[in-house]
Amino acid sequence: MSEQLDNQLDTHVNHKEPCPVASTEQIPLNSEATPVVVTPVTTPTIKVPVVLAEPTLQIVVESDITLTPAATEIKRVKKNVFLNQVKLVPVAFARIDGTDFFRVTRAKLFVAGHIRKNIEYASSACNGALRDRIADVPFSGFTDLTFPQTIGGSTPILGISEFAEANFLNEKTQMDARLDKAFFQNLVKYNEQPFGELVAANFFELDFSPKMAAPEGTFSTLREKIVLELTVKVLQVQQVRLGAGTNVITPNLLGLTPPMST
Repeated sequence: MSEQLDNQLDTHVNHKEPCPVASTEQIPLNSEATPVVVTPVTTPTIKVPVVLAEPTLQIVVESDITLTPAATEIKRVKKNVFLNQVKLVPVAFARIDGTDFFRVTRAKLFVAGHIRKNIEYASSACNGALRDRIADVPFSGFTDLTFPQTIGGSTPILGISEFAEANFLNEKTQMDARLDKAFFQNLVKYNEQPFGELVAANFFELDFSPKMAAPEGTFSTLREKIVLELTVKVLQVQQVRLGAGTNVITPNLLGLTPPMST
């Protein structure tokens, strides 16, 4: 077998034929449907991440990157985005009828991260190897979001904590306050925090030397003007009743002040 393969290789060298490649024939396998157990459930309630918004943010940054050794030509620039934060800060609310929970109708979305740039360039060395420079370009900013984003869309849901205090009269005089006696009530609600996911990044970039270099000359500073269209997804874990199309708000813990009816 070895001699036969050597002969084929010799023939290829002499006659310019394709090189032989060893292959293995695959054995066909049987495939059958796997039986499943079906348990009937009437409108079950599940807890899943719900998409609140999917905005595309335009981020504009400018940076100067030092190249050592100096470059004569930029060959390629690869870019990726890394997010440090996607935080939602509610600023307007609408109470859900009959509950002490609120829907967020407007919020500020804070986004921060950096663009990782991998710059490949040629130096002035004759027949030299390509050089590599990695730089992180930070960015941060915010945008306004209104909810719901689409018809029939979801909104962030928050339960507001409540603090109450009751004071008493002096039972002997009935004329002054009793400072050594008070009643306190604290209702603390713990909410699912909205969070973000990176969806896509579209880069528009202009790279140039601040000082024009002569042909075959070198430059050590690369100025970059970047327009980044960043798409993120904002989500919150919520309880959803399947088949009903409505969110389930549980538990409905009322404070001392009941919700106003409409």
